[in-house]
This record gives sequence, C-alpha cells and structure tokens, in this order.
Amino acid sequence: MTRKILIVEDDAGTASYLAKGLTEAGFAVENASDGRDGLFLASEGIFDLIIADRMLPGLNGLAMVGAIRAAEVRTPVLMLSALATVDDRVDGLKAGADDYLCKPFSFAELFARIEALLRRTDRAATQQQVTRLSVGDLEIDLLARTVTREGRTIPLGAREFNLLEYLARHAGQVVTRTMMLEKIWNYHFDPGSNVVDVHIGRLRRKIEEGFATPILHTVRGAGYRLSVES
Repeated sequence: MTRKILIVEDDAGTASYLAKGLTEAGFAVENASDGRDGLFLASEGIFDLIIADRMLPGLNGLAMVGAIRAAEVRTPVLMLSALATVDDRVDGLKAGADDYLCKPFSFAELFARIEALLRRTDRAATQQQVTRLSVGDLEIDLLARTVTREGRTIPLGAREFNLLEYLARHAGQVVTRTMMLEKIWNYHFDPGSNVVDVHIGRLRRKIEEGFATPILHTVRGAGYRLSVES
C-alpha cells in the first residue's frame, strides 16, 4: 500500500524538491502552502506522515502541530526549520512534532528520518493489535492481564506484569537495565539502586519455581533475556 505524505511548506522551491524526491521514492504526496490549509488536511487523518515547515503563513508550524495534537490526530510530524538552536528544536518537539530537521538538509537524511518515523508507527500499531504473548509455555493475556505457565495461573503485581510484558515483547533479545528503568519506571537516569534486579528476582521466582525449564536468563554485564533457551 502506498504511503501518503502531507507536505506543509510555503516555499515553492522547497515544496517542489520534497514532492519530487518523495514521489520518486514511491510515496503519494499532497501539498499545502500555509498552516491553515495544512491543519485542515492533516485533521482528515488520512496521511501516514506530515512534513511541516516551522515558519508558515496563516498559522505557524508550532501552532499548526499543536492544533493537530489537540484534535487527537496522532500522525507523526517531521518539522523542518532554519531555526536550529537547541531551544528551537525543543520548542518544536514540545509542540508535538516527532522529529525536527534543520535547514539546509540532505535528502538522504530526510529520507532516513522518514523511514525511522514510519517504522516506529508500524511497531506501535502492531503492539496495539497484539492481545496475547507467549514465550515457550508461558502465556500472557494482555487484556485480562493474566499469566499462565503449563496451564497454571501465576499471580503478578502490576509492576511485575508490566516488566514481564516488556521482556516478552523483546523475547530472545537482551533487555538492558537502562531500557527497563526508562520503560517501566520512567527513569531517564540511573537512580543508583538495584530496583531492577530486585524486581527481576521476584519475577523469576514466580515464573520459574516449580517448573522444569528456566525462562528468564541473566546476561552477565548486559541485562536479561526472556527465552526458552539458556
């Protein structure tokens, strides 16, 4: 299925350059030359990605993106701007943009960022559709928030369930302590405690004690892996 991209850019040369390159890359492209038209089109919710200039007539890019988010349109937005300071980029992201690219830019970098945003959206959509996860004989019902192994119900606390779900979504992969701190505890720094190891220890006892096969493995110096293989 062809992906649709909305370009909101008042500079005709830049808009034409973007449209030509993205069309050649296989995207369907629609253009708007001011913020009000961009908001109107974006609100239809039919686009896979929006590329928006920050300095727009009618309604500037920050206001347009803020209005898009207020309307609960979740389409990823890549903001373009000649304003390149840290504060400028922060303002763009706070307004609701998912990425911020400074002018002048190379099309190769633009395309790489577009691909990254679309991959992120695809992963989120896939995760939202999943209602059950399984790793070996371990079954997780995401709707009922229940866990069973070999048909036996394993009671878990809310934090333990969230931790197990995160590990199961990355089954077979090493999940680092930093990743778990950010995702489960919303820490974007190391609190200097062994909170992850303590919770992993409790979770391991609940999902392994009384069962023949270990499933939650410590990867020394790296993190943990949920897997039926040691």
